[in-house]
Amino acid sequence: MRSSCRRLVRFSALLFGSLLSLLAGAQSPHPQPQAQQVPAGVILVKGAWSSASDSVTPLPEGGKVINNVYTNPYLGLTYPLAADWLEKYDGPPPSDSGYYVLAQLGPADSYKGPRRGTVLIAAQDMFFASIPAGNVRELIDYTRTHLHADYQVESASAEVRIAGHSFVRLSYVSPVAGLHWSVLATQIRCHIVQFIFTSADTGLIASLSRAMEAMQLPAETGPTSGTGGGDVPVCVKDYASGDHVVARVDAAFSERRFNAIPVRVIIDKTGKVKHIHFLSAFPEQAKGITDALLQWRFKPYLIDGHPVEVETGILFGHAPHIATPVAAKR
Repeated sequence: MRSSCRRLVRFSALLFGSLLSLLAGAQSPHPQPQAQQVPAGVILVKGAWSSASDSVTPLPEGGKVINNVYTNPYLGLTYPLAADWLEKYDGPPPSDSGYYVLAQLGPADSYKGPRRGTVLIAAQDMFFASIPAGNVRELIDYTRTHLHADYQVESASAEVRIAGHSFVRLSYVSPVAGLHWSVLATQIRCHIVQFIFTSADTGLIASLSRAMEAMQLPAETGPTSGTGGGDVPVCVKDYASGDHVVARVDAAFSERRFNAIPVRVIIDKTGKVKHIHFLSAFPEQAKGITDALLQWRFKPYLIDGHPVEVETGILFGHAPHIATPVAAKR
């Protein structure tokens, strides 16, 4: 048991270790800045960062655990934590391919269960995904066919009902580490949301999976749905291209950089940009793109003849490499 726990700790460290570095803020040369202590449980990353044009509109990374419930206003998701479980880490920011670590949950010191484990809540923005998957089923199949040789699939991927909504489940194991993984995924607002349970105890994973029945999810949730609408904007891929754009202004930058800059925008019913969300951008890039996008104009998006708000993605800078599809392994 102790050996399994140590392996689980090492796995978590590897998962986050590649993401750890110190955030470099702009510093004035006079006077010398005072050293500040990093808050406990916070991961800081140097360089490009997520930001938004306002502080009111919810963001995918804005979910929090309050009173033992993880709540994400952007996704319309609430997830009650198991008894004696808590949030372990805050961060890191989203990647430039739109992958989010929304929360990592684990047992508190007071936990009395027989085995320990983790719950990772993650999301993949389907506007910027670097893998050839257009929906939940394709992403799960890609994951299954690209498992490392040290892992074995325990059960074929299958669609299951949880909290009144459809999820796709994949379970696999590392015989060497003695650890099991169970992935439950669905789509919300063009993000594939994944609950990833890890433990040496399959009984604990089954118990945590059943506890997902207490979740609350938006009506537009499912493996091939989850494209927004209703109280949130409709997700439309590549809406910021072609004839949809009526007027466009190029962004001006004071410094040349060669990083990808994924941007989500919300377009109002009149065709104006009302919200800009940078998944990963340097401050000067965010300012230049914001100044330009606020001057863009789009054709209003119509549903049944009525204009609605649209959420879409725009990639500025260098586009990341997208993996080539391969035939599914059976």
